[in-house]
Amino acid sequence: MNKPVFVALFAALVLSMSAGFAQSPDELTVFTAASLTGAFGEIGEIYENETGIHVAFNFDGSQALRTQLENGAYADLFASANMKQMNAVRESGLVNNSSVAIFTRNKLSLIVPKDNPANIRNLTNLARPGVKIVMGTKDVPVGDYALQIIAKLGNDSAYGPDYERDVLANVISQETSVSYVVTKVALGEADAGFAYVSDVTQDMISKIDKIVIPDEYNIIAEYPLGMLMESKYPAESQRFMDLVMSDEGRAVLEKYGFDPVESEPEVHEETASATEAAA
Repeated sequence: MNKPVFVALFAALVLSMSAGFAQSPDELTVFTAASLTGAFGEIGEIYENETGIHVAFNFDGSQALRTQLENGAYADLFASANMKQMNAVRESGLVNNSSVAIFTRNKLSLIVPKDNPANIRNLTNLARPGVKIVMGTKDVPVGDYALQIIAKLGNDSAYGPDYERDVLANVISQETSVSYVVTKVALGEADAGFAYVSDVTQDMISKIDKIVIPDEYNIIAEYPLGMLMESKYPAESQRFMDLVMSDEGRAVLEKYGFDPVESEPEVHEETASATEAAA
């Protein structure tokens, strides 16, 4: 092989290798519902240890994340606290439809400050005059779910015809993220709040107590995860999704109070469920 040809081939090989290295990410960007902060933070650490790729999380209310994506924000993956927000992003053509799957479930709990100054012992107490309640806005999943729960209770004769009206009259603040709801209750700025079971984490046990909402009134929140169409790193994104849905990922989710999907991940069509469509 003459020298000019060798040099040309060598240069081509170097450029090819450089291009290959450039394809390898240093970081994945994952837009994640605020209620997943603890669980996904730990799963992100496992992923980084296994791959050497850092996971940059953007934790916020699902509706806020949706708005950011629709306004052009970049992300590789989107984990929502309900199908309603995921479907909206899908309808905008931003998510790979075939990638979307339900990976875990959650439900709501009533939370009160540890010292419980308003002496809230059950759901009936929420209708007492002067009780200060904090919840999510109707657009954030945890707020939407709370409104559905209050409506269910109001339709039960055991709580009286004025229950829903009286409880909603006691709402002093509607927050854009479940994290803000938990913080306000923990600080004693509210007597009670609606949050996810998973939000009563180890670091919150000393600050808040949980009052169980019976299953007949509760809402099962389904969490979908999907890959964005503009993801520059589909293989690495898929590996993160596989980790979330693996036995190891499910164990982390369960530790944080979620109910992992034990069978094959469920893929939902674009149409929202009847419950969400009515929300």
